[in-house]
Amino acid sequence: MEINYDLHLHTALSPCALEEMTPNNLVNMSLISGLDVIAVTDHNSCENVAAVMKVAEGTGLIVIPGLEVETMEEIHVVCLFETIEQANQLQDDVYRHLPPRRNNAKIFGEQLLLDESDEEVGRVDRLLSFATGISIDQLVDKVRSIGGVCIPAHVDRPSYSIISNLGMLPEHLSLPVLEISRFSNPLDYQESYPSHMLIQSSDAHELGFVGICEKKLVVAEKSIKGVLEVLRGN
Repeated sequence: MEINYDLHLHTALSPCALEEMTPNNLVNMSLISGLDVIAVTDHNSCENVAAVMKVAEGTGLIVIPGLEVETMEEIHVVCLFETIEQANQLQDDVYRHLPPRRNNAKIFGEQLLLDESDEEVGRVDRLLSFATGISIDQLVDKVRSIGGVCIPAHVDRPSYSIISNLGMLPEHLSLPVLEISRFSNPLDYQESYPSHMLIQSSDAHELGFVGICEKKLVVAEKSIKGVLEVLRGN
């Protein structure tokens, strides 16, 4: 079956996202946009994922737990999991490898923790939009060891992408799926990466971009497991 997806979305926890990116706003905009499945992928954290999943219960919208991790090479990687517990395992490792640098909200933006009613329940003081001490090789190994999927983010961008920062796509990592940003046409890259599956997500930091790419995925079943099976190349 075909499902509509957007697998790279931020909440108000990401310092560069607008405060309008609350759990209820994100879920409702996803439904308005006709999405069947979304992934919540805040920078180096998944602390707002549970609230979004709670809001989505009973709506038919599938919410995949995830993080967008920045490696020590300053490569952004979307990491997706079947359960919030798995995502929390990666978050714990990421937090251990983030530099102890405090967020300056006036410069970088707030990092809001929200509940399913969109009420603020706290703020993350450590700056999340910063490179971790985890290498790309270590990240891929870690994510796979706990059952997740790694997707190099916005590989068409001139910064924070695996291709721009390494100058190549390392074959030994065996990454079957690459993400193209909303600014490019995936067909322009298919010839360069014929053996890879290319997906396109919004990387939305504000509500107006949620679902803007209008992309579909063919899955055996409409579930988190069904989506991840496709992204694993199975």
